[in-house]
Amino acid sequence: MFGKHFFRFSLITCLFIVSLIITSCGTTSPNRKIPEGPQQTKTDKQESSSSSNKPANSKQEISSGKVDEVPWANDNNFKKAQQKNQTFKQMAAFRTVLIDPLPGEEENVHLAAGLLAGTVVQPGEVFSQNAAIGPYSKARGFKEGPVYIGTQLSKTIGGGVCKIASTLYNVVVLCDLQVVERHAHGMPVPYVPYGQDATVSYGSKDFKFANNTSVPILIWSQGIGNTLYIAFYSRQAAPQVEWHHKFSNRQPAGRVYQANQNLPAGAERVVEKGMDGGVIDSWVTVYELNGTTRSKALGQSNYLPMPEIVERKI
Repeated sequence: MFGKHFFRFSLITCLFIVSLIITSCGTTSPNRKIPEGPQQTKTDKQESSSSSNKPANSKQEISSGKVDEVPWANDNNFKKAQQKNQTFKQMAAFRTVLIDPLPGEEENVHLAAGLLAGTVVQPGEVFSQNAAIGPYSKARGFKEGPVYIGTQLSKTIGGGVCKIASTLYNVVVLCDLQVVERHAHGMPVPYVPYGQDATVSYGSKDFKFANNTSVPILIWSQGIGNTLYIAFYSRQAAPQVEWHHKFSNRQPAGRVYQANQNLPAGAERVVEKGMDGGVIDSWVTVYELNGTTRSKALGQSNYLPMPEIVERKI
């Protein structure tokens, strides 16, 4: 299994263009297309608000998205934290599924989730992921994992912790909290929808949000296998929130061919399916508890396309 991942990792590393900006995350990508316009219909809004991440023809049994049930409901440490902070209402919870994680990625996500669990953000306080669980160093137990260097997939200590940032971003938006700092990846990622990802790099890029409520917020998180859960708890409920996205400047994913002399003549094998690039404008509709609604802009995400990698006999 490791040999398979290593071959796939090496192949991708050789094919992508090198940029100068390092972001501590990365993984290989299944095929997923940008929607052909604003998500206005009821069905589109339901899929967006639940952050469904299943690509076409996917056989995954579970996918990333908003959830109600979490694995720590009966955990004694969690219950003690709730009691101490009087945070008995679950504001929102989000599950991120790591699709075929590379070596070190899953371990780093689990470690980061353990460090994050139990964090309390007081009213008016700004949470920083890098301050809360960084630095992502070997001394703190982090392993070498995947990282994007612009559009290139490489490796670095702590690679994969952007799954924490992306999951936090989705929970923050679902709780209608204030996003202070968020950076999109240079390329689309397969584990959350376009426009709903976040990346971090210790010392340069961070994910931050402000507790703009009047009561403390308890954060709890846990990694189980290839799945990450994060939830926020408070003394008051959060409003219902629905995501919307609109794309422009679509850049179709191209094809890159790699020689494989073991294939039959004329045969091709897709090693990695491509993902289109484009510009994504994101906003949410907030359904307040008093029955009113409002719209909130969440900014723009710019993605370069990830080419499809195909082997064939040359």
